[in-house]
Amino acid sequence: MELQNHSRESVAQLLRSHGINPTHQRIEIGYALFENPQHPSAEQILALVNARHTETSKATVYNTLKLFVAKGMVRELIVDPSKVFYDPNTSAHHHFYDVATGVLTDIPAAGVHVEGLPPLPAGAITAGIDIIVRTRPGP
Repeated sequence: MELQNHSRESVAQLLRSHGINPTHQRIEIGYALFENPQHPSAEQILALVNARHTETSKATVYNTLKLFVAKGMVRELIVDPSKVFYDPNTSAHHHFYDVATGVLTDIPAAGVHVEGLPPLPAGAITAGIDIIVRTRPGP
């Protein structure tokens, strides 16, 4: 999901539309996510928020991001067990992850075709497929 108007009021409206009470800290965390839609880590979001308003704790940022993920407002991208990023673009797409620089880049879903998936368990349907292509500088 991308906001057309990157303002705190548009973030508050987005929170309400996802059933989230727009507290001051949630608005600031959402604004940090959507003002420059990249793939920030929780630590990067904390730094952005606290550069403006120093009252936000690390626990508040993590809890708010978990809420945003649970409500479908952002996607959580786990590129390895120690690196988690948050993607404000919830449309279908995939990612390149440069292991040397830590940079994530979007890959349009239309450019990726997946074949040969195993049969799903009885009664299950596919909720989504996330592909992260890990890259590094070549020789």
